Amino acid sequence: MPAELTGKFLHLAESSAELPCVGDWVCAHYLDGASHAIIHHLLPRRSFLRRKAAGRDVEFQMIAANIDVAFIVQACHFDFNARRLERYLVMVRDGHIQPVVLLTKTDLVSPQELEQLIARIREMGVDADIVCVSNVTGAGVDQVRELMVPGKTYCLLGSSGVGKTTLINRLQGDDTLETREVSHTGEGRHTTTRRHLVVLGQGALLIDMPGMRELGLLGAGEGLNETYVDIDTLATGCRYPDCTHGSEPGCAVRAAIERQELSEEHLRNYQKLRKESEFHELSSLERRKKDRAFGRFVHTYKKQQD
Repeated sequence: MPAELTGKFLHLAESSAELPCVGDWVCAHYLDGASHAIIHHLLPRRSFLRRKAAGRDVEFQMIAANIDVAFIVQACHFDFNARRLERYLVMVRDGHIQPVVLLTKTDLVSPQELEQLIARIREMGVDADIVCVSNVTGAGVDQVRELMVPGKTYCLLGSSGVGKTTLINRLQGDDTLETREVSHTGEGRHTTTRRHLVVLGQGALLIDMPGMRELGLLGAGEGLNETYVDIDTLATGCRYPDCTHGSEPGCAVRAAIERQELSEEHLRNYQKLRKESEFHELSSLERRKKDRAFGRFVHTYKKQQD
């Protein structure tokens, strides 16, 4: 059903993040025999998926809302990227969403290679469930289906071509959504161009969405703490409370790296993501201060003119 926002709703929204997105529940008024509707209220979100808006704008972009579980999809053959996986985990946990890692295209790697990939994920401190899937053989599809509870909302996150849309068709048992043949490298070809919600046969709700090229973090401190709980736990044993885990004496994190209990790459990615999130958060606060100051200036100017 086509629906649009009331003028008052648009006027009161301070940013695009306060406008409805996929997964939101809204209050609407039906018109002309329920041929279309007017949205006049947005219900509070219990979870959310958001990122820094693309480009130079320092503000949130809402991706979806009210998600219970996010399936983070990475292909074993060409797409796997540890840094991107950690970034997705931060985004998901920052929005109070439960993550599940889906490794797709398992038919393109050997069992030994798959075991090594899973071990590498565990070495990163990832404690989320890992499900191995092949859209060619159907392996793992039933396991994904069993994780999906009627009435709950799920989403698929991952790069273009990793098999997200094909997996939805597998779960549906038909070819409801368009897909294209994979390339000679095993890489899928991008088909999803917009985010949309699908009701599966067993009653679960699933959000399909395009691959995201930019995954900028903004104010994701809570997600960072939950994703890198191993580093945060070790940091409590550092001699100095403001330890940067560089060359300071008595650093418990550096000691763990020297004992090979923690990888240097894992620590570098943590530090990079935290610095990025805090930098964008500071930029956002400064922009809001400038906006408020400009608003006061305009208000004072108008009073003087009156």
